[in-house]
Amino acid sequence: MWLQDLQLRVSKDGIHSRRSYLRCVGATAAGFSTMGWMDSVRSEAAELRSRGMSCILLFLQGGFSQFESFDPKPGRETGGPTKSIPTVLPGVHIAENWPKLAERLDEMAIIRSMTSKENNHAPGVYLMHTGYGFNASVKYPTLGSIVACTIGDGELELPSFVSIGQGSKQSPGYLGAKFAPLSVQEPERFPRHLGLPAGIRGEDLERRLALLEKIDESYAQRGAAKIVADHRALYEASSKLVQSPGLKVFDLEEETGSMRDLYGRTPFGQGCLLARRLIETGVTFIEVNSGGFSASTNWDTHRDNFKSQKKLAGPIDQGISGLLTDLKQRGMLDKTLVIMMSEFGRTPTINAATGRDHYGRAFSVALAGGGVRGGQVIGATDEDGIDVISRPVTVPDLFCSFYHALKINPRTEFHTNGRPIPLVTDGEPVSELFT
Repeated sequence: MWLQDLQLRVSKDGIHSRRSYLRCVGATAAGFSTMGWMDSVRSEAAELRSRGMSCILLFLQGGFSQFESFDPKPGRETGGPTKSIPTVLPGVHIAENWPKLAERLDEMAIIRSMTSKENNHAPGVYLMHTGYGFNASVKYPTLGSIVACTIGDGELELPSFVSIGQGSKQSPGYLGAKFAPLSVQEPERFPRHLGLPAGIRGEDLERRLALLEKIDESYAQRGAAKIVADHRALYEASSKLVQSPGLKVFDLEEETGSMRDLYGRTPFGQGCLLARRLIETGVTFIEVNSGGFSASTNWDTHRDNFKSQKKLAGPIDQGISGLLTDLKQRGMLDKTLVIMMSEFGRTPTINAATGRDHYGRAFSVALAGGGVRGGQVIGATDEDGIDVISRPVTVPDLFCSFYHALKINPRTEFHTNGRPIPLVTDGEPVSELFT
């Protein structure tokens, strides 16, 4: 968001008028005005960063089916025609759609007992990205922004949070624009919005930023010094980024053909490969949204669920398997938390269009790396997959687990409009994930 804003201002048309600029600064003032409380967070950031933790969120937007993935019910009416296959774990079966992950389950922990009351897409996506439901008075930050704020490297020229795929509209909420994600729509192509605009040289950028600084100074003298300081910090970071040699991380042509084949030559697979490259470079949080590349990659299978889920699973199965293989071979898996989840699951009932509808009452999530003990299944649903019958895991429990893995205290409080807001209000880490 902030990068696109900078590029607009240094385009061939020059910097916008002072009036336009002041409107822009005023619009972002609310976000920046909450940043004073961050001194206490920053005091712990160096120690947190020294632990070198990072996170890759693989979000299957639309609602991937637990029945056609990690909690199949073959032979039951609710299970439909989906068959199960054995995994590397004795006695543990998953759906036939995921043969590569079946061979990697010794590195993954499957939670079959996730439960939520949310069955609608927008609030479900929001809940599974923030740990909170919609609230008219508070705009909660997405998980990536929280991680970037708490353990991201502020000295890195690349942003600490990168979002790959169009997918969910992620917001830094009350943390402000500094912690918004850098968006990459097509991982297979070098992002056009990175680097200097055509016809603009480094000296042109510096000249125009100097002019912008003069405009800033005038505004600062009129009582907006804090806003201007925060705004200027964004532009300085942006100007470093667009001229940074580190941008080559986005060029997947640097990888061997065999490495690219390992992940699969699909947008999701190459997105996972880009995520690994970004983690190596020092980026702290990357989301790859498998439902965000095109309408055909969305998991909302109200029609033809069985054919659709199988078709959708293929690229994801290869991409995640390739990612886990690659991270482990490079010695990066222990310090990289990998999350595979969606906003909810699918209904046990099969509708008249051979589809499954939205279902938050019982669904599955998978985790790997980041100190998570793989090779286990946590919780269970009944024989028809209708209810959780053992070890229910709530969304707050899940978020506590994320933060625990990343060495972040889930009770850390941020402040907005004078009120303290913890990362998670209740819940506890799922202890089985770490023991």
